[in-house]
Amino acid sequence: MSHPIINDLNSRYTAKKYDASKRISAEDMSVIKEAIRLSASSINSQPWKFIVLESSEAKQRFHDSFANMHQFNQAHATEASHIILFAHNPNFTKNDYRKVVDVEVSSGHLPADMYDAMLNGGFSFAEANTDESGFNGNWTKAQTYIALGNTLHVLARLGIASTPMEGVDSALIGEIFEQELDGHVCHFALALGYHLDGEDYNHGLPKARLPEQDVITVL
Repeated sequence: MSHPIINDLNSRYTAKKYDASKRISAEDMSVIKEAIRLSASSINSQPWKFIVLESSEAKQRFHDSFANMHQFNQAHATEASHIILFAHNPNFTKNDYRKVVDVEVSSGHLPADMYDAMLNGGFSFAEANTDESGFNGNWTKAQTYIALGNTLHVLARLGIASTPMEGVDSALIGEIFEQELDGHVCHFALALGYHLDGEDYNHGLPKARLPEQDVITVL
């Protein structure tokens, strides 16, 4: 199939080695950050924080978070142009959602007289995913994966390589970036930049996906 979207997805892959001398332009980073901000989420909850690491000092802090485990991803911390920590709010409250509904009205998206209906009706879905202790991290983490998927396609369109990393130490990241996370939890991160010619063994290989008939059912 020949289509720009399919071409994007066929070209996207998980980079294994980055060229530390190449940096993503400020213009492209602006596009990436805005695309992340525009990601979809259930009830427009936006229960997330995205921490962009671009300075050497910030990336070294991330490098240090691999002290105990997942060292196979450690090199990306300093060799990739940028790292993005995808973090979710594990205790998303009605007051958190109120901030979203405020923006719904101030942006003109929601009529002011529908404020209470959206606040109470929308948050009822969050409540359905919240336990007695107030924890709804499984639900908010799932929303953050939507943002990751959106970002991967944006990077493919821009011709920027990426490496999604679930192999991170969430606890140590929580300690090292405690102030920036502000109560949010990071269970996965994204390295982005440009692959190193001749040393990225995953570059240029054909896609390995199950056939359509195995994964898609049309009724």
